Amino acid sequence: MAFPFKATVRALALTGALTAASTAAFTANAADAWPAAKPIRLVVPFAAGGTSDVLARTLAKEMQGELNQTIVVENKGGAGGVLGADSVAKSEADGYTLLLGTIATNAINPALLPNIAYDAARDFAPIILLGSISNVLIVGEAQPYKTVKDVIDAAKAKPDTLAFGSAGQGTSQHLSGEVFKLLTGAQLTHVPYRGSAPAVQDLIGGQIPMSFETALVALPHIASGKIRALAVTSAKRTQVMPDVPTMQEAGVPGFDVSSWQGIYAPAGTPKPVVDRLNKALTTIIAKPDVRAKMDALGLEYTVNTPEQFAAFQKTEQAKWAKVIKDGNIKTQ
Repeated sequence: MAFPFKATVRALALTGALTAASTAAFTANAADAWPAAKPIRLVVPFAAGGTSDVLARTLAKEMQGELNQTIVVENKGGAGGVLGADSVAKSEADGYTLLLGTIATNAINPALLPNIAYDAARDFAPIILLGSISNVLIVGEAQPYKTVKDVIDAAKAKPDTLAFGSAGQGTSQHLSGEVFKLLTGAQLTHVPYRGSAPAVQDLIGGQIPMSFETALVALPHIASGKIRALAVTSAKRTQVMPDVPTMQEAGVPGFDVSSWQGIYAPAGTPKPVVDRLNKALTTIIAKPDVRAKMDALGLEYTVNTPEQFAAFQKTEQAKWAKVIKDGNIKTQ
């Protein structure tokens, strides 16, 4: 009686091995054939017209030629980018669904939102870091603050009476203000808006005295003289505002906050597909006309591999988890 049982076990083991081999062969063949099967969907987890959307459409146009396949940009906004990011996390890992992720979707929100639907460290395959964008501390032209020290002194003289606006709860603009509070001891009141535009308009109108905003959004208003730039939040001066000092230069040691954008696929996407996407996007970004468009957005880019992007993301997630914990930052 033992012999048939052992034979059955061996037969089942052999069947399992053959199935695994067949699956591996199918996966390898699918990766080799990618992306011939169907169009690629690039999900932007924010509304049309913003930095992420403009960047995605610029890249999509070039990717179609580089990959010989249609790239469809899909805006899926909501919940600070969470809805769009979650839809990609739950998509099939076949290389046909990509995410234009940001510091919000893949570093800040995972630490800020206790019930977020996805695990940013587990559910995505990093492909390439597209670049970083500095924020800038801006004040209305009628405000008396001429330097960062003026703001710190005013906030310490009357704690919690000086407000700063942001593009919304959990954005890099909001977290720039929280880092400012932690590093300077200044007690500021956060006023979240539903996007950059209304925050800047209230700043110009005098409803709020100061705000943290991306260099791209702030620059036209700085040029017109309606607002004044005091310092950028990145560790180095930004190419679009070379005359504006960094926070560190303005007397806040250790200040380094930059918003960033990157391309992700669902976790489990075949490595050959991830590598091919990285290679294609690296080639695209090196094109002078694409580089010029990214420069105009304020994006500062360095060549990077999927492994380097993954390491960068890990550092960013740890950094923002600490900031959110130390600042006792809660969603409103």
